[in-house]
Amino acid sequence: MKSPVIKRSIVIAGHKTSVSLEDAFWKGLKDIAGSRDMTLSELVAAIDSERRHGNLSSAIRLFVLDHYRNQQTEERDQRSPAREMIASRPAAPMLRAE
Repeated sequence: MKSPVIKRSIVIAGHKTSVSLEDAFWKGLKDIAGSRDMTLSELVAAIDSERRHGNLSSAIRLFVLDHYRNQQTEERDQRSPAREMIASRPAAPMLRAE
């Protein structure tokens, strides 16, 4: 059985390193870099410089996850207040036929 994790090489700050990531995380990372007008190497270097512990592959996964979680939260917060009130209003009681 083929592993869904693929080892990929990347150059960070002038040195070559490798990360092991699933395709979904790799694609997400590339999409984020593109949306920020950064190269993949620049984004990975930034992630590498900010990580506190763990390996680089794990730091990238957490970064991608946080990015999409934050995006979802921002989208929810941008919805109109009226729409939120309607969505959070309790359902009207059902009328009984007599």
